[in-house]
Amino acid sequence: MGKKARKPITTKEPPVPTDSHAEIEDWMIRLVMPDMHPIVERLDASIRDTIPGLRYAIKWKRAYYGVPELGWIIEMAAYAVSVNVSFFGGADFEPPPPLGTTDRSRYVKLTTPEEAQGPEMHKWIEQAGRVPGWK
Repeated sequence: MGKKARKPITTKEPPVPTDSHAEIEDWMIRLVMPDMHPIVERLDASIRDTIPGLRYAIKWKRAYYGVPELGWIIEMAAYAVSVNVSFFGGADFEPPPPLGTTDRSRYVKLTTPEEAQGPEMHKWIEQAGRVPGWK
């Protein structure tokens, strides 16, 4: 028996957006490992400070950030030893995040708060606010 084929993102239903950041806060408290809290909190603050008019959602135990005109632009998945930040339009960034080859999505894996605050991460977050994502 072979591995089950992974569904492309276009066949999945996108999360339902809300204007309230409360779902993200609850996710951070209940589902993010304590060692990853500083990374997630810094990323969340940077995303909210950089991109105006955000919408939020939690789906598949992941946090989603989007804007109405661009769709979902950033996905954050927190694991035991790292936080993956996916940019749904990342292939169009200059330079693009280093990981991923599926569709237009690219991601970065962070293991320290310093990586979350780095200039490259800030540039990617800025670009995410201008590039179409997942609608």
